[in-house]
Amino acid sequence: MPPEMTAVDVIHEGWGKFLIASFRLADGQIIRREIEDHGSAVGVLAYDPVRRTALLVRQFRAPLFYVIGLEHTLEVIAGGLQTDDPGECIRREALEEAGLRLRDLEHVLTGLTMPGVSTMRIELYLAAYSQEDRIGTGGGLAEEREDISVVEMSLPDLARFVDGGTNVDLTTAFLLQTLRCRRPELFVAP
Repeated sequence: MPPEMTAVDVIHEGWGKFLIASFRLADGQIIRREIEDHGSAVGVLAYDPVRRTALLVRQFRAPLFYVIGLEHTLEVIAGGLQTDDPGECIRREALEEAGLRLRDLEHVLTGLTMPGVSTMRIELYLAAYSQEDRIGTGGGLAEEREDISVVEMSLPDLARFVDGGTNVDLTTAFLLQTLRCRRPELFVAP
């Protein structure tokens, strides 16, 4: 017999929603679990296969500043899924965050970010770009106070950063490793 959800209490609703849910297990025992209901997201590693570069964003993340004093993270372009079409959403995020027009998207997977505490699922993509696709300045939306810096770096430099293994965003690391497996020629000297 599958678990049965018996109650859900919303304890906070804002940018994220925090819940306490009760479940009856197969043996009849009731358990309570905290759930962070954040919605779904999209993320893309944008890379230029000719120049062998990647376009990333650097931004302040309050949780990481709180826990380890990290002032900025270096991440792939990402955002909350605000429509039913993940491709449309990631194209909008790329333009807002990085001033980048994305054309063809290569779907990598639908991932579960922290299944023990969060409802978030993320649609992950790879997307090639060229210099002509950099049509804006990016930086994020002023009203959201994202204060994003656009960072273009070589794929080998990004690989060294990820391989260094310190304070690396897992989505960025996963997409980089996927690109390494699918397009290893982009990581060797020309």
